[in-house]
Amino acid sequence: MSRTAPVAVPPSAAPFAEPQRAVGSLWIAAFAAAWVGVWMAQLGPFRVALPLQVSAELGETAAWTDSVLAFGVVSGIAGAFLIVSFPVAGYLSDRTISRFGRRRPWILGGSVLFALALLALGMVHGLALVTVCWTLALIGFSVAASALTALINDLVPVRQRGWVAGWMSSPRAVGIILGAVLFTSVFATVTLGYLVLAVLLVVLVLPLLVLVKEAPITREERPTTSFAAMLRGMWISPRRHPDFAWTWASGFLVNAGNALGTGLLLYYVAEGLSFGLENARSAFLPLTLVYLLGVVVSALVCGWISDRIARRKVFVIWGALLQALSALILVFVTDYTATFVAGAVLGLGYGAYLAAGQALATQVIPDARDRAKDLGIMNVAYQVPVAMAPLLGAIIVASVGGFSSLFLLAGVLTAIGGALVALVAGVK
Repeated sequence: MSRTAPVAVPPSAAPFAEPQRAVGSLWIAAFAAAWVGVWMAQLGPFRVALPLQVSAELGETAAWTDSVLAFGVVSGIAGAFLIVSFPVAGYLSDRTISRFGRRRPWILGGSVLFALALLALGMVHGLALVTVCWTLALIGFSVAASALTALINDLVPVRQRGWVAGWMSSPRAVGIILGAVLFTSVFATVTLGYLVLAVLLVVLVLPLLVLVKEAPITREERPTTSFAAMLRGMWISPRRHPDFAWTWASGFLVNAGNALGTGLLLYYVAEGLSFGLENARSAFLPLTLVYLLGVVVSALVCGWISDRIARRKVFVIWGALLQALSALILVFVTDYTATFVAGAVLGLGYGAYLAAGQALATQVIPDARDRAKDLGIMNVAYQVPVAMAPLLGAIIVASVGGFSSLFLLAGVLTAIGGALVALVAGVK
């Protein structure tokens, strides 16, 4: 944990200043807990419950490719809304005047919307209503995540961001594990699983809302606010801000590659390894555990080291290359043991990428007055490929007739994405 004493977050000297005082371990623990709740509520359903729910709506007689395509459509429609909701929520957060600060109202509001949408998702039937509820859930997720991410720029000094980003990234793994366990081993019904996720989301976010001490902005400090200004702010010129552009492009490609490699893993075990869907559910959990253990260890270790040596790009590049290597393993070796090895390598690579990449992203933001909006645009690169990957992956698998082409594409995209980080000039 942090070497500093456990304290609540100190407000920076000014809302738009670069923070200098390190955050303490109590705040880091609350920050990590909030992300466990957010990731569990988003990735638990996405990885396990939602595909099974879609398959149940189609019926037992539907081919597995039909289920994958239907899940891809549901995920893709919901993911398209993230392109707008992430930056718009960030833009509004940057301009919020409240005695509670700019971020906390949006963290709370987004979490509540997220939780209510999950409750509804557990009770509806029909693909149309499932799509609507999942879309609302992702909008709530994007609102909360946009404000949570901005807290790093608001309150965490650059020298500590790799470590803190590690505690933002490793809960991603913990959230997936908890979500998968809830839906595969603990609760017999999807409805009960969604209910527990919704409650845990709110409970895990609340401590951070209590501990965070933000510096509110005054009306005089509030950036220009208008619909036209918001539209103009959605475009960040690659010519004027090349480091932001290269980081965004790298994030999009690496996360697209990772999502293609992992998004259909349940179906790969079921069909590619001939386990069948029911057996794949029990075989999928050990694979998930070894992958996510690698994510946790790598994110925390590499994030900490990147702070100590003040370098980000080396971890981002090698993290991406390890992910590409894991995809190639699955291209050339098709058995359960090789999938375990690939999962471990993928986890180690993705953890390093997440921690160092998120820290790097906070250092290429063009304007301190638009932190949440700019990070929202960056989050589009991180989250939209994840939502779109099931549909693209299903089309590739269905048209080519196997998973090798899917994994090959995942490896190529990830390697290119890692290479692009070398073009970032302003961060080592």
